[in-house]
Amino acid sequence: MPNLPDQIRACRLCAPRFAVTATRHSPAPVVWYRTGARILIVGQAPGMRVHLAQKPFADRSGERLRAWMGVDEKVFYDRDRVAIVPMAFCFPGYDAKGADLPPPPICAQTWRARVMQDLGQVSLTLLVGGAAQHWHLGARAPVSKAVAGWRDHAPDVFPLPHPSWRNTGWLKRNPWFEDEVLPALRARVAEVLEQ
Repeated sequence: MPNLPDQIRACRLCAPRFAVTATRHSPAPVVWYRTGARILIVGQAPGMRVHLAQKPFADRSGERLRAWMGVDEKVFYDRDRVAIVPMAFCFPGYDAKGADLPPPPICAQTWRARVMQDLGQVSLTLLVGGAAQHWHLGARAPVSKAVAGWRDHAPDVFPLPHPSWRNTGWLKRNPWFEDEVLPALRARVAEVLEQ
């Protein structure tokens, strides 16, 4: 039987769903983890650029996330140190207006528990965006509220806004994120990577 990452890469559960999106694309799961990684990044779902590159956060969001963490690409993409496991492994497509569709729940329902077991114990989890925060924190609080309550989960879990350029306005309206959260996040990332 193939290992779990290979099973996920072969998944085609959402083929009918993706075929009727505006992009009419085929599933192409982006799986980026190894058992024993120390840091877990939980995102939403791959965007079109990640879908094409088959590499998570291979876009401007990734640049911003790496800056938030205080790591370079070599560390970020080292699967033995950093696991990147979104709530859905495939690009969900665009709606008729060109907006990203949400992660299909069937992906997390099918794979999440098995992946978390396969990963083993991680030292630090970054919950990037609402879908990740809802699943892992069990709360339906808005992202802003979850991020503002970061101290309730630190030092082992950090809820974060999505690093997308679309959130630049939110970042400007909430300077406490850069002043308070990012120094604590960078310190914790450095500490975990030294273990």
